Amino acid sequence: MTQKTLTLTEPLYNYFLKHSVKEHPLQTKLREETSDMVMSRMATAPEQGQLLGLLVKALQVKKYLEIGVFTGSSSLAVGLNLPTEAQIVALERKQEWAEIAQVYWEKAGFADRVDLRIAPALDSLNELLQEGAAGTFDLAFIDADKPHYPEYFEICLQLVRKGGMIIIDNVFWHGNVVRDDHNDVDTEAMRAFNRKIYEDERVQIAIVPVGDGMTLAYVR
Repeated sequence: MTQKTLTLTEPLYNYFLKHSVKEHPLQTKLREETSDMVMSRMATAPEQGQLLGLLVKALQVKKYLEIGVFTGSSSLAVGLNLPTEAQIVALERKQEWAEIAQVYWEKAGFADRVDLRIAPALDSLNELLQEGAAGTFDLAFIDADKPHYPEYFEICLQLVRKGGMIIIDNVFWHGNVVRDDHNDVDTEAMRAFNRKIYEDERVQIAIVPVGDGMTLAYVR
C-alpha cells in the first residue's frame, strides 16, 4: 500500500495508454494532424480525452461549455460521447484553429449542435450571462489563457448548475508551479488560481494527475 501517486515512467505511461485509452479513429487522426503544429502541446492528451468522455456519460451531460477549443481534441472527445439532443458552446479566439475543429465536428456528425463563438472568451461568457444561460450548463472545461482563469471560473460558477462540474486544465503548468526559478506571468497565475480554488467552499475539488494536471470542481 502506498500513500503517494506513482510516477509514470515511459514504459508505465505506454502501458497506461494501452490499457485505458480507446480512441475513435477521428481522435487519432486529429491528434496526428495537430502534432505537426508549432503549438501542438496545447492539445488535450489522449488520457484526458478519455476521462472527459467518461465524465460526460457519468454526469449525463446535456449542455457543455468549452473555454479554449484549439484544434478540437477535447470537444471531439466530449461530442463523441454526448447524447444526440445535447449542445456544445465552444469559445475560441482564433478562427484558424477553430476551423480545424469544425472539420472534425462535421465528420463526427455533431457540428450542427455546436455553438462556436470566435471572440475573447470573457466577452463570450458575459454574452451567455446576458442571454440568460446562468445555471443551464452541466459541465464546463477551462483550457485557455492562464491569467484569466479566475475570471473564467467565476463566470462558470454562474453558468454551471448546482451539482454540475467545472474542469480546469494545466493546473501543474508543465511542473513549473513547484519550481522556484519559474516566476513568469502564467506560472504565477496558476499558483494563485490553485490556491484560490483550494480554499473556495463553493466547490468540492480533486486534482487528477493526468496530462498537465486537471482539477475537477463539483459545484455545490
